[in-house]
Amino acid sequence: MASSDRTLLYSYWRSSCSWRVRIALAHKGIAYEYSATHLVKKEQRSEDYAALNPSKLVPTLLIDGHTLTQSIAILEYLEETRPEASMLPTEPKARADVRAIVQIIASDTQPLQNLRVLEYIGDEKKAEWAKHWISASFDALEQVLSRTAGRYCVGDCVTFADACLVPQVYNAHRFSVDMSAYPTIVRVEAALRELPAFVAAHPDQQPDKQ
Repeated sequence: MASSDRTLLYSYWRSSCSWRVRIALAHKGIAYEYSATHLVKKEQRSEDYAALNPSKLVPTLLIDGHTLTQSIAILEYLEETRPEASMLPTEPKARADVRAIVQIIASDTQPLQNLRVLEYIGDEKKAEWAKHWISASFDALEQVLSRTAGRYCVGDCVTFADACLVPQVYNAHRFSVDMSAYPTIVRVEAALRELPAFVAAHPDQQPDKQ
């Protein structure tokens, strides 16, 4: 069990999953300590870290005396325990839309281009691989957002979907995805980037930025 009076995030500056949690913490105004976990140096595979997170991935969040892993589970926990500055709509269909978008990104897209998969693919083909799968998922996501988006992914309030979208667009740029094919994604992401919580959570603002 974590200390009940300490909120500590194990994070890596450019980790999409850590970034989602940083957005939620900032959006909800939750103060926390930051523990940099260098993925390229394999710090997440140390015995001490694996004792916290057997998957050997980031993020891990110590909060309320609990040790939480998996970014979407963490977002759900924060929403349930701190419903202020809610990141889910009240209407059931809109909630379903948010969760569908989350799954398109967090299940269908990001796992195919995370570090351990790209290491397995190898340097020669990893950029082509990542670009292909991000583009394939964005083809679907653009159609979904064309139906659900207002100012943000679902209507005009920040949701879990937005916390997932911004890091994924960052990765799309990293792997040279042609974003001109995705005008709704581009518009929504640009609006989100201006919000204080998203500015604070950006990789360039993290203490371990490389």
